[in-house]
Amino acid sequence: MKKILSFILAVCLTACSLNTTVDETKNEAVRLFPDYTDITIPYNIAPLNFSVSPEQGEVRFAVLEVDGGRWVVEASDGQIAFPVKKWHAWLERAKGKTIRVTVVCRREDKNIAYLPYSLHVAAEPIDRYIAYRLIEPGYEVWNRMGIYQRDLETFKQTPILENKITENNCVNCHSFCNRSPEQYVFHMRASFGGTVLKNGDMLEILDTKTKQTLSSFTYPYWHPSGRFIAFSINKTTQGFHPTQRVEVYDVASDGIVYDIKKHKILSVPQTSSAHSFETFPSFSPDGKYLYFCSAPAKAVPDSISELRYNLCRLAFDAETGTLGNNVDTLFYADQEKRSFSFPRVSPDGRFLMGTVSAYGTFPIWHKDADLYLMDLQARREIPILGVNSLDTESYHSWSSNGRWVVFSSRRLDGLYTRLFFSYVSAPGEMEKPFLLPLLQASENTSCMKSFNIPEFVTGKVKNESMVIRALAEQDRVGVSVE
Repeated sequence: MKKILSFILAVCLTACSLNTTVDETKNEAVRLFPDYTDITIPYNIAPLNFSVSPEQGEVRFAVLEVDGGRWVVEASDGQIAFPVKKWHAWLERAKGKTIRVTVVCRREDKNIAYLPYSLHVAAEPIDRYIAYRLIEPGYEVWNRMGIYQRDLETFKQTPILENKITENNCVNCHSFCNRSPEQYVFHMRASFGGTVLKNGDMLEILDTKTKQTLSSFTYPYWHPSGRFIAFSINKTTQGFHPTQRVEVYDVASDGIVYDIKKHKILSVPQTSSAHSFETFPSFSPDGKYLYFCSAPAKAVPDSISELRYNLCRLAFDAETGTLGNNVDTLFYADQEKRSFSFPRVSPDGRFLMGTVSAYGTFPIWHKDADLYLMDLQARREIPILGVNSLDTESYHSWSSNGRWVVFSSRRLDGLYTRLFFSYVSAPGEMEKPFLLPLLQASENTSCMKSFNIPEFVTGKVKNESMVIRALAEQDRVGVSVE
């Protein structure tokens, strides 16, 4: 009986073993989805699972080689899915080196190997978490959304706040101080409206509309000290457009700075003119400058195609909470024939990334919208043509070590924004972007949500949805103008 069982086991093992024989090698690049070929990746990223174009056959296995080691990974359910633990062990082994990957497909009863591609594993890690909003890509359905966080070392997504807790209101514009999970701010609109502010052990909801300001706070960015937050205050509207789904624009906007300690809006006449629109403020990592976008006021929507925003900055003194008087313009929109949005400075203060488009300040539906990289020392643009696509690139943020950028793009289908990552070298050279890894490659087309406002976070954010709901049922903390 034992001999029979042993024989059956041997037969089963033989039948289930993977045939790694290669019958033919084609001088043809393999076409992966997502396209993870010839990219630079962090050593702590989740597995880059992929499928292969059906025209090239049914994927059977992939062979990874580095530093004398060889790993054969069998396909399952039409894709290559790497075991998480072994994947991380391999990336640790390949840190600072290049992995050679050969994909073999079954086609016409042959095992066909395609040209190998490379995965360069950078020595610098990526921040472990990103936060983003998941939202329908339109204007009709906005009441089913949430702010979520993703562990980039795994495939785990958990909520920071789902709006089903707060009566399906709009939640938006999340921002973290120095990428800390303990200091953040976001807005709630409609039901339980207010600005949620988390500052260490303190959690409060602010009523940010005053008689002296245009609207409630919008578009936040923290000062690195944690004491101040820059906001814009915008009268925003939206309308139909002949060449895109929707156009969003401001009819008035100002920039302000909020003092958390005093619950006061600092007086900033330099960014509060009725003759210009100011928006998208952000502080430099050293806290010495406030960057913002500014355009001469136009009659909109009639003149919206002429509405272009400059990139400007003001000196900021955190000791006194005051801004300088001299506005320094770094990007002249009329000269460039482009409009600037979303200025974000790298942690070392060397580079500034923004989004440029033909006009306006809300480029997420503009197909011409591209990422823009500026060398702040030389005050010149750095070409990054290999990063942009023929469709929309918009919101972006820097990792804490400045070597990685995450940005949203509609390049897959022109409808949904997905998240892409790119390595940035010390001189400012950006590598080919790669898509956020998902457990199943098919999830990249089956997920009917847009990933909105990606922000790096250095740790996991505690879900305090029920505390926020309870606070939202109480009186708001009022703010005043200095």
